[in-house]
Amino acid sequence: MEGGIHKAESTEFRDLLYLTSKQPFILRLAFSAGIGGLLFGYDTGVISGALLYIRDDFEQVEKSTVLQETIVSMAVAGAIVGAGMGGWMNDRFGRRPSILIADLLFLAGSLVMCFAPAPAIIIAGRVLVGLGVGMASMTSPLYISEASPARIRGALVSTNGLLITAGQFLSYLINLAFTKVTGTWRWMLGVAGVPALLQFVLMLALPESPRWLYRKNRKAEAEEVMRKVYPPEEVDAEIEALRASVEADVARQQDATLRKALGSVVVRRGLTAGVLCQVAQQLVGINTVMYYSPTIVQLAGFASNTTALALSLVTSGLNALGSVVSMFFVDKAGRRRLMLLSLAGVVACLAMLSGVFFAVDAHSPDVSLAGTAALSSSLSGGNATATATCPEFALASVAGEEWTCTQCLRASSECGFCSDAGDKLLPGACLASSDASRRACRNAAGEGGRRREWYTRGCPSSFGWLALVALGAYIVSYSPGMGSVPWLINSEVYPLRFRGVCGGIAAVANWASNLLVTQTFLSLTQALGTAGTFMLFCGVSAASFLLLFLLVPETKGLQFEEVEQMLGSDDYRAWKKFDPKA
Repeated sequence: MEGGIHKAESTEFRDLLYLTSKQPFILRLAFSAGIGGLLFGYDTGVISGALLYIRDDFEQVEKSTVLQETIVSMAVAGAIVGAGMGGWMNDRFGRRPSILIADLLFLAGSLVMCFAPAPAIIIAGRVLVGLGVGMASMTSPLYISEASPARIRGALVSTNGLLITAGQFLSYLINLAFTKVTGTWRWMLGVAGVPALLQFVLMLALPESPRWLYRKNRKAEAEEVMRKVYPPEEVDAEIEALRASVEADVARQQDATLRKALGSVVVRRGLTAGVLCQVAQQLVGINTVMYYSPTIVQLAGFASNTTALALSLVTSGLNALGSVVSMFFVDKAGRRRLMLLSLAGVVACLAMLSGVFFAVDAHSPDVSLAGTAALSSSLSGGNATATATCPEFALASVAGEEWTCTQCLRASSECGFCSDAGDKLLPGACLASSDASRRACRNAAGEGGRRREWYTRGCPSSFGWLALVALGAYIVSYSPGMGSVPWLINSEVYPLRFRGVCGGIAAVANWASNLLVTQTFLSLTQALGTAGTFMLFCGVSAASFLLLFLLVPETKGLQFEEVEQMLGSDDYRAWKKFDPKA
């Protein structure tokens, strides 16, 4: 279809119901390949909850933010390599074998993580899973697109995007389901192998993409597949259309080198817009929320792992809802306007989050010298030479200094705060962080048998609910615009013959930015504080708003040829409305 990217419209969903009732093979094909999107989303969400329990099981992980960041981000690093390998494997071996290999990598990675005896083995499993995710993220939508009837292609490809957000939501539900089970995080990470195995079995019974078969001169096989996909009265016309399209693609690709691409002003302007959208999508901080959502909830003062996971489920649900909203409004509001409105909301929400965390730090509970001494004494068994008190606090108290919970958690020797049993906002104890300290704190019940809470991420606060509101508002602002539109922009701003090479550059920029954010977030919260980190993301988002306003054009309603005409015009200005008839 030549009128821009084939995006789902209401008529396509009606056609989808009609065609799949006549040709149920289409639905089986799309569902089987679409599980790749589910795997992509599940892996994004599951590590956020699993990390809470990995920290509890491995003390070296609890005490090292860099190790925590590495566990999360190695899947992203693997995905960058997987996406690069996937492009070559798709062309060399076909779409179906690429999906099968991605499933095997994902299954192997899930099993490695499930039985990992040490953090290094978990990291190795994350790399394997990342390789599978990178390959599946680009191959699944490609396979669905090439094996679907043209008039319902947008609807079927859109389901892949929905399955990604559904996978994220499912991961939070599964995380919650295993919080009370022995082996918590092992089950969370291991369960991911089940859909990978299911997809592997289903894909064995499905054919290769007819477009790939035709390009490899396996025309009889391609025609056989198309007869399963299209109604009998449409098959011959579609086979002829496929032949013409493949021949045109082959002719165009002979000229589609990176050197020739960068020599075109149209490509340079399109690539600037496309890469900027992809980088901005990540640098506004979305994956700090998706990968570290429960940790952020704990930073807001909710100590319980189960509570953090339950509250994080809301952000995942809002993200899925935003994806649906985007499908309905992107063709009405326009790509550029939707992204700018989205960024404006993101800036406001990040500023609010920063303000809330400043308030949390400013009003954190005091540390009680007597309460700390009592808990420390119970831990050391009355041994005067042994102490479980946070070393820095012990020195500060000798000098007559008073500490707050915030100072306790920022101590260089890794300390934790044990709240008062009656009221978590009253003075508590500052102890050296260890499994023994955590257990002693939770076992030291107050009046009425109330349990104390052990805090190592954020302090008890009466402002925590405001952080959750701001976090939800951030997702609602981000998801319909910056969450999905950058991918749409990248499918529209490149000339057809350079779309593969330019799309690859933009995808690598997206994954690399994702890696940068996920590998540095926890370190930033230690160096700048949580409030300072979100203020940094707020500043980056504001700069992104300005750059998008200046450099990203509106492509709504334009044909591919008209987009090229706009980008190549002498008086091109991204903020000016383009009239192709002028």
